[in-house]
Amino acid sequence: MNPMNARLAFIAAPLLVLAYGVIRILDGLDGSRGPGLAWTTGHLAFMAALVLFAGIFWQLRAMAGRDTLSTVSAVAGTAGIAALLAQFGIDVVVGFLAADHAGMSVLFDRVQSVPGVAIAVYDGGPFLFYLAQLALVIQLAVMRRVRPWTPVLVLIDLALPFADKDLIPLGALFLLVSFAPLARREVPAAATVRPAATVS
Repeated sequence: MNPMNARLAFIAAPLLVLAYGVIRILDGLDGSRGPGLAWTTGHLAFMAALVLFAGIFWQLRAMAGRDTLSTVSAVAGTAGIAALLAQFGIDVVVGFLAADHAGMSVLFDRVQSVPGVAIAVYDGGPFLFYLAQLALVIQLAVMRRVRPWTPVLVLIDLALPFADKDLIPLGALFLLVSFAPLARREVPAAATVRPAATVS
């Protein structure tokens, strides 16, 4: 990722999350979500955001000085991204295979009954993404390398979907406001170099 694209990621990632949230709401207007074009499109938008977040985490690490704490957070965040990519990838495949919403539920039950999948892909792994994101911006705020209100906005973005998933678009706007100043910063050269995440 070149420096210009790296900076644009801070804008593009929240906008893709916003797109996912809006599409998700529209998909549910008939009383159920998926399968169909809206289901697939929304999930692909969020997966694209996750790819950008992988780069963002390592840029935030570079802004923090590449110390042990920021490195651990970036690694944990990358693992969380891998879990979420697996989860959303399963969602997309299930959407293609199922004829209706009821059929999706049957397929999801089969997938989640596989030992280890529930904790790694649904109930545990994804939380690393959210915790790492918050940890990195808190560290940067303590170091006075981002505005003090940045962690507050990120926390609001992370908390809103747990209150109601229909609030994902609003949370994405908070994230956009918190990330927009970072898009104007010069990205340290080493921030664009990161370990590859392996997604099954």
